[in-house]
Amino acid sequence: MPITYNVHSGVQLENDIRFTLEVTPDKPSINAGGRMITDSDSLSFVYLLEDEDGYHYVKFGQAVWPLLVNTLKAEDDPTLQFGNIELTLINFKEELEMLIFNIEGNDNYGVEFSKAVEEAFEEILKA
Repeated sequence: MPITYNVHSGVQLENDIRFTLEVTPDKPSINAGGRMITDSDSLSFVYLLEDEDGYHYVKFGQAVWPLLVNTLKAEDDPTLQFGNIELTLINFKEELEMLIFNIEGNDNYGVEFSKAVEEAFEEILKA
């Protein structure tokens, strides 16, 4: 059964962006899945983690979207920190960028979500 983790905070030190999980996954073999989806009902981007049992979800709600904008401007993919583990979220930037450009003007994601994404990522969409 998939577990959902919520990211409520992160930090940026120059080009290094780290998101923090307050709850530590109980699976030591969890890996970055390299894929991202959306949860338009909760206005979130969702990064997939995987382990031997399948996928788990890391939700990035609107509170951390400004840091997601900075992530798209950074050179490297961000890391996810939980406990003493740092996990590089591979393909994060490519997946996020693809999603925001797909969401722009696309009300299939829901009008509220589309509008929120267009406003939050305006700087990226206009570049």
